[in-house]
Amino acid sequence: MMNIFSLYTPFLHWLMNLVGVKPQRIEIEPGTILNFWVPIETTNKETQNHNKKPVVVLLHGFGANGILTWQFQVLALAKKYRVYVPDFLFFGDSITDKSERTVDFQAECMAKGLGKLGVERCTLVGLSYGGMVGFKMAEKYPNLVESLVVTCSVMALTQSISNTALEGLGFKCWADFLLPNSVDGIKVFFDIASYKFPWLPKFVYKHFFETMFDNRNERSELLDALVISDEDFYIPRYTQRIRLLWGENDSIFDMETAQNLKDQAGEKARLQSIEKAGHLVNMERPFIYNRQLKEILASLVEE
Repeated sequence: MMNIFSLYTPFLHWLMNLVGVKPQRIEIEPGTILNFWVPIETTNKETQNHNKKPVVVLLHGFGANGILTWQFQVLALAKKYRVYVPDFLFFGDSITDKSERTVDFQAECMAKGLGKLGVERCTLVGLSYGGMVGFKMAEKYPNLVESLVVTCSVMALTQSISNTALEGLGFKCWADFLLPNSVDGIKVFFDIASYKFPWLPKFVYKHFFETMFDNRNERSELLDALVISDEDFYIPRYTQRIRLLWGENDSIFDMETAQNLKDQAGEKARLQSIEKAGHLVNMERPFIYNRQLKEILASLVEE
């Protein structure tokens, strides 16, 4: 049987092209190439300069590449916004020969890539790992990041947060959970990451496993670099408005974690949640998530 994700990929690319988004690879420095899904209109610089639609950048989590993670949101947002969807390093078609694996390095590469694409100001929307990169981008590049929407994430994955989360999940390390080495491990991941994941035949999990887990060694190194000591963590003074949009039943970063994050982010932060939704809320309840995200983005643009 042919891999269904290999079959779905051309259809997804066609669908994205239909709403005006296409992939573009950018060399930000020798040895480092990023893949971005970009508005087709931005390939024409004259059109880009006259296009006043706000820019939204969607930062994916650790489970899949950018466009697979955010496909429902691109369809919902592309008409009103210039939507950019990058692949993080070692996801999709983004690669580097550098040895750095930190969130700081991902943030730096994302900012450089957006600069190469002519993006001067944007709103970031980050899911899980993407939220951590988004927070770092907001800290380091305040002139680029105008506002930030974070879903099911933390400001940084400190050792104490990591230990608490892993204990609750029943795993010894993040690689065991996020980089499963079996088809059964894929099923466990989706069962944990969602509120009520629908039944799927085993071959679907098998095909996902075959397709989505390349660059395993490099991704494991990303996870090793993700956890920082509590002593190294500090709360930046963010100038941006921050909105937190959560799955109410997230079992990885629960609502208590979300409330703590809101308190850390300060008076410019707002928190709202979606019931009967887990960590992958944007994929599990896309219509509700999209409606709330569009309301949030509209308020950020108008304020």
